Amino acid sequence: MGEQASEPAGKAGRKRSGTAKGADAPESRLALVRRARRINRELAEVYPYAHPELDFRNPFELLVATVLSAQTTDLRVNRTTPALFARYPTPEDMAAAVPEELEQVIRPTGFFRAKARSLIGLSAGLRDRFGGEVPGRLEDLVTLPGVGRKTANVVLGNAFGVPGVTVDTHFGRLVRRWRWTAEEDPEKVEAVVCSLFPKSEWTMLSHRVIFHGRRICHARRPACGACPIAPLCPAYGEGETDPEKARKLLKYEMGGYPGQRLTPPPDYPGRPAAPSAADGADATGDPV
Repeated sequence: MGEQASEPAGKAGRKRSGTAKGADAPESRLALVRRARRINRELAEVYPYAHPELDFRNPFELLVATVLSAQTTDLRVNRTTPALFARYPTPEDMAAAVPEELEQVIRPTGFFRAKARSLIGLSAGLRDRFGGEVPGRLEDLVTLPGVGRKTANVVLGNAFGVPGVTVDTHFGRLVRRWRWTAEEDPEKVEAVVCSLFPKSEWTMLSHRVIFHGRRICHARRPACGACPIAPLCPAYGEGETDPEKARKLLKYEMGGYPGQRLTPPPDYPGRPAAPSAADGADATGDPV
């Protein structure tokens, strides 16, 4: 763990490029594409194990878990879904759920009444319109209650191998910090980012950027001094630049803590999360 934490700090010490904060010349489209793709390559070295941080065994479980993940942590969802899928393992089972009973099972994820309505509605849609199977097309997925483009892209990219960019709060925040786009609307962000990268990179790019946002480039206190892409970042200096202080801000496996999954992939370098913990925070003490 110590070696992983010290490597970004070393890279961060390199001389920053002309895109650094305070640079005078506007960045050309070609320069932006090159910088964005270099950031992606750097992140691929730091997070070769990047993956969806929701536990799932099939497309239906991933769809449900992604809907539940709104406004809460993946860790809290992962602690909730084992009991949920034990009780409602198929769309048919969930479509027939008593709303109040389903609400109680998913209550720890927050907004449980609205989420229960979405889960019952999408399950009924799968049962009635798609033969009980999760469809593998975006245009079909977004017709289901509670399923927008973000959720659809998560399911398509990770359950069906269909490339897509997942614009969650972490992704949108980082690409604006990196000045890939100034757009706030997730669909516009998705369109801009897709134009910067070949389609084959879209899904893994999403995982890497989200991993980086959760581990190093935090919303309130980015660990700039421990960041492997600091030389490429126009927002360098918004967070802690001292390497030692920055290392103390690292989350999950980068800081020596457990991850969000209860059942992580075999090549994950950190520890799995505990099956249960206090509801107010994840294993690193970070509420988001």
